[in-house]
Amino acid sequence: MSSESPWDIESAVPAGARPRDGWWAALAGVVATGAGLAVAELVAAFVDPASSPVLAAGGAVVDGVPGWLKDLAVSWFGTADKAVLLATMGVVALAGAALVGLLERRRPPWGAVLLGAVGAAAAVLAARRPGANVAWALPSLVGVVVAIVLLSVLLRRVEIWFAEDERPGAEWRYAVDRRRFLQWSGLTAAGAVVALGVSRAVAAGGRAVRVAREAVRLPSPATTAPPVPAGADLGVDGAAPYVTPNPEFYRIDTALVVPQVDPGDWSLTVTGLVDEPFTITWDDLLALPLEEHHVTLACVSNEVGGDLIGNALWLGYPVRELLARARPQAGADMVLSRSTDGFTAGTPLEVLQEDDRQCLLAIGMNGEPLPTEHGFPARLVVPGLYGYVSATKWVTELKVTRFADEQGYWTPRGWSALGPIKLSSRFDVPRPGDDLPAGAVTLAGVAWAQHTGISGVEVRVDDGEWVAAELAETVGPDTWRQWRLEWDATPGDHLVAVRATDADGNVQVEAQAPPAPDGATGWQTIELTIA
Repeated sequence: MSSESPWDIESAVPAGARPRDGWWAALAGVVATGAGLAVAELVAAFVDPASSPVLAAGGAVVDGVPGWLKDLAVSWFGTADKAVLLATMGVVALAGAALVGLLERRRPPWGAVLLGAVGAAAAVLAARRPGANVAWALPSLVGVVVAIVLLSVLLRRVEIWFAEDERPGAEWRYAVDRRRFLQWSGLTAAGAVVALGVSRAVAAGGRAVRVAREAVRLPSPATTAPPVPAGADLGVDGAAPYVTPNPEFYRIDTALVVPQVDPGDWSLTVTGLVDEPFTITWDDLLALPLEEHHVTLACVSNEVGGDLIGNALWLGYPVRELLARARPQAGADMVLSRSTDGFTAGTPLEVLQEDDRQCLLAIGMNGEPLPTEHGFPARLVVPGLYGYVSATKWVTELKVTRFADEQGYWTPRGWSALGPIKLSSRFDVPRPGDDLPAGAVTLAGVAWAQHTGISGVEVRVDDGEWVAAELAETVGPDTWRQWRLEWDATPGDHLVAVRATDADGNVQVEAQAPPAPDGATGWQTIELTIA
């Protein structure tokens, strides 16, 4: 047996004679890459949590996805789209890490080269994120160096383990027992867990913001919303309530991780083509005469019959008053609102200036401070426009500009620059597949035509006549309305359709169209089987 240290043994076994070491090389790649990523997260906690390579890569995916693919993802996964994206990234990263290990074992140094290239790309992406500086590249660079070093160490253990036995007549021997390699891998993985835990402890901004939010006491509004009429909720089991509870309100945005903004550090700047640019702080905002209004918000990705819509009581300050203070210049026709995470939305200036449209810089939702996932400490609420052109969360800037000069986030990705919400209606009950006996069956749902109002809802069974449904009361034209119809159902299979009419007499469009580029159209039709 050789007297050399195991670290000095050179593998002389041909690649084709080592069928088993590939699994261990792949494991080495996964462990080393995972540890490097954990170290990167730890460094990011000190630099800026948003400089995380995971967030940089995920943000690049979100930014680069075409409109049709975003729409497809939302239609498939709804509000779970971000969780699905992160899970998919995890699977890809796992496969890529295993490939790095195999490649470095079979064709060194190409595994390390591939790992280095990915780390460098993550560094560039991080440094280009909104609000970033060159230091944001540091977590990815440190992490990839650590990963490459650990990959080399672990693969050396694999090489020693599968080294050729020098004894006459023997083909293989274990220079170092399998347990030695597993010990190295286990220690590396444990170190990664510790680094990840420390990074989460250091980046405790989320907990600090939760404490700050809980300490907020919303001021009493100078203008209170009209009380919700007793008849606004028809009391149908399974139908959406008139006011959507905060935990049930849909969330669609581009933030992979909910931004954590301390209200003490927050400010809003009104700038651009204005004569009097200014900045207000959180305390400034609380001191202003705030207003309450019920407003229904909808996502442009909402399919016909979809649930990416909700109604809430919002507390905030009128945006038109902020704009009046800034004094927009002649020729300006758009306000580009910017979020702390870099998202932008382009809203028509004239819409935000309308006296009878309750556009708010909102700080409250259903009687409490905005939930963090819905924009705490401040967001925009604009009746009648889809969220992608108006409902900027975690808002920090209102820039008065021109549509000819600037675009919101989604416009260059294939969506319309203007996004008025389309007249629509849906079924809430019954659901396709429900066990329905013949006789009295309650059909119910909601209809909306924000800033115009709903004047009627009709239901048709098969090829029969349209029948007017009962309409619930409403606070005003900026919210949805419940509807209900009692149907004397006969046994068999039936197609049931619903359509709405707005206060101007416009009937909901029958032709089916997808959400892209400016909102879905069509009557919702459901299939029901009556026993």
